Amino acid sequence: MKDAMFYVKRLAEFMGYPFSLEEEKEGAVQKIVKLCSFENLSNLEVNNMVGDRVAYNAFFRKGKVGDWENYLTAHMAECLDQISEQKLGPFGFSFTSSN
Repeated sequence: MKDAMFYVKRLAEFMGYPFSLEEEKEGAVQKIVKLCSFENLSNLEVNNMVGDRVAYNAFFRKGKVGDWENYLTAHMAECLDQISEQKLGPFGFSFTSSN
């Protein structure tokens, strides 16, 4: 959670809206991290109301690092890496699987 709090604060500063000392003391950063957590997002009522057209698990699985290997082949992961590099590389992002 400390890493998440660090990056939420860093993002706020980057956007020109750093947290005040009072906001930090009141736990605003922790509240944002909790609201954005996998557990919270996957349990929101709106995400349970996808109807009979799309299965709930199409949007949320376990939220575990590396679990993609249970769903994607090595070739699929390579394709996603190539697409990510092509689309996000010019912005300095690098997303490669650790396969």
